[in-house]
Amino acid sequence: MKGIVLAGGSGSRLHPITRAVSKQLLPVYDKPMIYYPISVLLLAGIRDILVITTPHDQEQFVRLLGDGSQWGISITFGVQPAPDGLAQAFLIGAEHLAGGSAALVLGDNIFFGHGLGGLLDSAAAQVEREAGCTLFGYRVRHPERYGVAVFDDAGRLVDIEEKPAQPRSTLAITGLYFYDRDVVEVARSLRPSVRGELEITDLNRIYLQHDRARLVDLGRGAAWLDTGTHDTLMQAGQFVQVLQERQGITIACLEEVAMRRGFITAAQALEQAEQMGQSNYAEYLRRTAADYLAEGHQ
Repeated sequence: MKGIVLAGGSGSRLHPITRAVSKQLLPVYDKPMIYYPISVLLLAGIRDILVITTPHDQEQFVRLLGDGSQWGISITFGVQPAPDGLAQAFLIGAEHLAGGSAALVLGDNIFFGHGLGGLLDSAAAQVEREAGCTLFGYRVRHPERYGVAVFDDAGRLVDIEEKPAQPRSTLAITGLYFYDRDVVEVARSLRPSVRGELEITDLNRIYLQHDRARLVDLGRGAAWLDTGTHDTLMQAGQFVQVLQERQGITIACLEEVAMRRGFITAAQALEQAEQMGQSNYAEYLRRTAADYLAEGHQ
């Protein structure tokens, strides 16, 4: 399975901040926003990632992320010239996917929770084994703002309603999606919506109509944050700051995730920490990598 991070769009809800810099490069507390979705793909064991940006922002992403080798992965870049819909990511990424399965994560979504890595591993393996797609749901207070899962009396997913006035559940569809090898062809069959976009909900409904869509409820122990507005961006930063200070961890420390997944060694992580200087991020990585080495890991 290969990964795609969709980091395009104009970020209009965050103007004027995003007039000069991509939304996904803005800081969420102590690291760039895009570190968070990349960490989700690493947690799922994905090592080949396409980052889709706008044409004028790509140089900044390349400067930040490089080719991914520092994390033991491969990062390449694609361009979305205009915000023509989330499902367009699969047309842009068709060559990258090369007929294989795909995980798409939106560049402004943050996921956190105990056991998240195992849940993602299991979902990815199920898509590889059984085909179809796996969507991830999260219970929200205002489901009318999201795409919402609809279930029958037996609890089976039967529909997805986009921003319904009268939601039939509180389970919103998050910005993380796993698809089988057919996803590019399904995306090519889509027609633009009234908004002129290739809608991810329309793509998901095709899978659903063929009884090939599953939904995983992330549960109450998880957090899903969308950082698309000034308020939610600030709230996300506060969430990360409080959790990190209380628990002494760093969320979305890519070097740590890569180390624990075995993509790089603890010695490599420690070497990178030494090159970062004296930031809190570097100090955390230095301490974590040293502890990992002391435990006998490579």
